[in-house]
Amino acid sequence: MPVQALDATLASDPATLSGAPKAPPATLVIFGAGGDLTKRLLMPALYNLAAAKLLDENFAVIGVDRLDGSDDSYRQSQTETISNFVAARSNRGATLDEAAWTWLRGRLSYVQGDLQDPRTYQAIGWRLNEALRERGQANCVFYLAVADRFFGPIIDHLAAENLLREQDKAWRRVVIEKPFGHDLASAKALNARILKVMDEQQVFRIDHFLGKETVQNIMALRFSNGIFEPLWQRDHIDHVQITAAETVGVESRARFYEATGALRDMVPNHMFQLLAMTAMEPPTSFDADAVRSEKSKVIDAIHPLGRAEAVERVVRGQYAPGTLHGQHLRGYREEPGVAPDSGTETYVALKLFIDNWRWAGVPFYIRTGKRTHTRRTEIAIQFKQAPYALFRDTPVERLTPNILTLHLQPQEGASLQFSAKIPGPVVHLGGVRMEFSYADYFGTSNSTGYETLLYDVFTGDNTLFQRADNIEAGWRAVQPVLDAWAEGRGELHPYAAGTAGPTQAERLLVRDGRRWMKLA
Repeated sequence: MPVQALDATLASDPATLSGAPKAPPATLVIFGAGGDLTKRLLMPALYNLAAAKLLDENFAVIGVDRLDGSDDSYRQSQTETISNFVAARSNRGATLDEAAWTWLRGRLSYVQGDLQDPRTYQAIGWRLNEALRERGQANCVFYLAVADRFFGPIIDHLAAENLLREQDKAWRRVVIEKPFGHDLASAKALNARILKVMDEQQVFRIDHFLGKETVQNIMALRFSNGIFEPLWQRDHIDHVQITAAETVGVESRARFYEATGALRDMVPNHMFQLLAMTAMEPPTSFDADAVRSEKSKVIDAIHPLGRAEAVERVVRGQYAPGTLHGQHLRGYREEPGVAPDSGTETYVALKLFIDNWRWAGVPFYIRTGKRTHTRRTEIAIQFKQAPYALFRDTPVERLTPNILTLHLQPQEGASLQFSAKIPGPVVHLGGVRMEFSYADYFGTSNSTGYETLLYDVFTGDNTLFQRADNIEAGWRAVQPVLDAWAEGRGELHPYAAGTAGPTQAERLLVRDGRRWMKLA
């Protein structure tokens, strides 16, 4: 029987979303309105927010794309999007909320135009002025759901048309998807370009991982529970593992992925954000800047990798042909749009240290890869072993390691592994595990994570979004690795699709007397 959450905060399920206050009136302008991101995540998230009655009566959406279309055709295409979204969840009892979709559908409009053409932005400005006349509000969010090469030009055009200026208590905000730069130099240049025409508080660099309930729960688990906080440091923790494994391959993203690879795609943003929330010091409050400052300090404290360490502590791999559940899987170099001699990595594992008092000497192992045999994102904190003396006469070679695992996807929750006596007259120890599932305990459904993040953008809460210094710190930490690879150092190891990754990644831990958590 699901329980009522105390002090319920925003979550993915409309039943729990309804406990939050309504967002202020705003117009959401989506660049890339016909793209995959809008269809898979943004529009379903807006639908959930509408179902929870968290969008103001004067809320509106303006879709912008280069494809021909009209208000009516855009509404029809998004109706199909939401129908597919609901149908995919029908096995969990999901049905279309006709009233919510009708309400949102009537607030959709469309602007067709080239993102490099000033006339497109003039048309957007006209629509926004129309909204001001009709609905009496000028608040606006510009969402850049487009390829990263358009980020700078869109910002420049918006500034040129005076669409980023905040006046008469009306706010203007910009949401930027990843990748935010391709290395340290490009990230700095993009930050400088944006902050030349906007204030940092107007910029929301989004990372959908941070919309997951379990990710946000890391701070609650650490800082509100006396059984964890005293142990959360080098005297009690042996090491930390952070994993993001995907069963999918490059899919239709070959053009993007060939120029990016697993390291750029995942580590400076997703993986380092998970590391930061795991390792950060307690903020003075949950104010956005207080939280983001502590996260930035952690990334800044990552021990710089020297020339040799950038190779010795990093493993990169590329998936080769393999099988999964009896189905043949082609290798990365066989994917459409991929060069037959491609040197792009689809897997990367790193061993890092954090140079501060709390974590000195504790290794953080990070791995992320495509075409593994299971989909799993988790953070595993392994505590140091208790002394063996009391159990030296028991038939065990070693005690069950104590591991607290935070599960992010596909199922959100946490588990704790520890030793217990097996029933019987002789002292035999066995490993047991306690598990907590969000779906079982709170009765919530799985989410994209974008509901929370969009709501935060509308309400002006930057806590879960990356600040400029945080972005640059992440790139600074991986730049030595990028430099090493550019110089031809660091071998690219093949691994069969449908496996856990290259064997060299196992050796990264085995030589330290440790093992990766199994991707069961």
